[in-house]
Amino acid sequence: MMTLAAPLAPLLFGSFILEFLVRSKFVPSYILPAPSEIAISLYTDRFEYLMGFFATAKAALIGLVLSFVAGTSAALLLSLSPWLRKAFLPYATFFQTVPIIAIAPVLVIWFGFGPPTVIASSFIVSLFPIIANSMLGLQSAEPRLLDLFRIHRASRLATLWKLQLPAALPAIFSGLRIASGLAVIGAIVGEFIAGGGLGEVVDAARTQQRLDKVFAAVFLSSFLGLFLVVLIDFISRRMLRSWYADESAEQRP
Repeated sequence: MMTLAAPLAPLLFGSFILEFLVRSKFVPSYILPAPSEIAISLYTDRFEYLMGFFATAKAALIGLVLSFVAGTSAALLLSLSPWLRKAFLPYATFFQTVPIIAIAPVLVIWFGFGPPTVIASSFIVSLFPIIANSMLGLQSAEPRLLDLFRIHRASRLATLWKLQLPAALPAIFSGLRIASGLAVIGAIVGEFIAGGGLGEVVDAARTQQRLDKVFAAVFLSSFLGLFLVVLIDFISRRMLRSWYADESAEQRP
C-alpha cells in the first residue's frame, strides 16, 4: 500500500492544485484543462479512447517484440567478430540519431497508411537501446571465466551461448525496459502520420481545440508506456531471480 501511496500523493496534490487554479481563473482552461474535465472526457469518450489505446498497445508491442528479436540477434552476431562490430555498429548509432518524425513520411510511402507504418516506426525507435545494451552485456562477462573457457578450448559459439549470453541477460532486460517506453513513442509518432490509435485521437483533438482530449490521450499513452516498463521489470525479476538474490547478498554489509 505504501508503495502505491508514495507516487500517488504528488499526483493527487498536483491535480488538486491545478483544479483550483483553473476553476479560480488563474490559469485559462484553453491553456490547461482542469483534471475534472480530463476525467469527464475519459468517461464520455471512453469507447474511442479504448479502441485507440488497444490499437496503440498492439502496434507498440509488436514493434517491441520485433526490435527485441532483431536487436539481440544483431548483438549476438556482432559479438562473434570484432571486424563485424567495427563495420556495422556505427550504422546502428547513425540510425538512432535520425529523428523518427523526419522519416515517418518515408515509412508511409513504403508501407502505406495504417498499422504497418506504425509498427515500423515503433520498431525503428526501440531497436538501438536493445542492440547497445545487449552488446554491453555480452562484453561484460567475467574475464576469469573467459580465460577458463579458453583453457578448455571452448568454441567461440559455445563461449557465447554458455557464458556471455547468461551474463548479458540483466543488461538485455535493461535495454528492453528503455525500449518499451520508446516503442510507445514511436507508435504515437507513426499514428500522427499514418493514422489510428491514440496518435490519431491527439491529432483530431488538436484540430478541434479539445485540450481535454489531448491530455486524456497523452495520459493513456503514458500509462501504456509505464505498464510495459512494469511488465518487462516483472518478467526480468522472474527470469533473473537468482541474479537479483546474488546482487542483494553482495550489497549486505
